[in-house]
Amino acid sequence: MTNNAAIVEISQTANQFRSSIVLQYDNKYIDVKSILGLFTTLVGGGQYELHVHGSDAAEAKKAMAEVFAKHNLSIKVVEE
Repeated sequence: MTNNAAIVEISQTANQFRSSIVLQYDNKYIDVKSILGLFTTLVGGGQYELHVHGSDAAEAKKAMAEVFAKHNLSIKVVEE
């Protein structure tokens, strides 16, 4: 179970960037900037994919990978 602090930090980190940051899990796509979306999605283990598009995507990918790793959440950053 993901703790609330992790969800808040993930959302706050995502909101520092202009890029679109979307988390894919199964067939769901969640805007990582939405705390409510994260609460309903980050409920357990599993493999999540992170899709980042925009002018500051490289910086956003790095920061998001770090915050997910900090909270022991497994993500795959999709390179497109």
